Amino acid sequence: MFMYWDPTYILVIIGALICAAASLNVSRTFKKYNKTFNSRGQTAEEVARTILNSAGILDVRIERISGSLTDHYSPKEKVLRLSEDVYGSTSVAAIGVAAHECGHAIQHKVNYAPLTLRSLSVPIANFGSILYLPIIILGFILGNMGLAQIGVLLFCLIVLFQLITLPVEFNASRRAITVLAESNILSPDELVGAKKVLTAAAMTYVAALFSSLLQLLRLVLLTRGNRRD
Repeated sequence: MFMYWDPTYILVIIGALICAAASLNVSRTFKKYNKTFNSRGQTAEEVARTILNSAGILDVRIERISGSLTDHYSPKEKVLRLSEDVYGSTSVAAIGVAAHECGHAIQHKVNYAPLTLRSLSVPIANFGSILYLPIIILGFILGNMGLAQIGVLLFCLIVLFQLITLPVEFNASRRAITVLAESNILSPDELVGAKKVLTAAAMTYVAALFSSLLQLLRLVLLTRGNRRD
């Protein structure tokens, strides 16, 4: 049965370990460079406003939100939200994160195609995440592998969304590093730390995609294996 232990669970365990390692790495990297402060003494919020202004983005407001590394940009609301650890911090790590979110705002302004595609795919991915597991389980209960495979196809929507997310995140980081370097907001040595923080953060998206691909492989093996049986 789908709900009980089977050898394919090893794929789920491998994926979970990879995600945990990536999460631990970004946490450690952020903490390390959160102790290195920029020579100009600018806060992440100030840097974010400077970047947005220089890019001609005057209609995006910056807000402080609770949590740790909960920073994000909302294209629909035109709001750049910085976490408590980032907003008022002058650390290299915080500035790197804030600049990354500004990268998303710049993507929005220039109509960066992958960002638009990701925004459009959010409801589709949410639809798949809600229904895929109940449909797969129901298919196993009824012994209907055709129904279970519909659930697998729904899971593919989640994987597709994660795949679309990769170029969006990597491009935002590249934009962030470029603007930090060209505007001399960070010195060359400080820029190295910001790059490491953003690279570690990007790897969490890669890990999540790889984990989902392993889960997809498991679901395919289970449904096709049972169909042959």
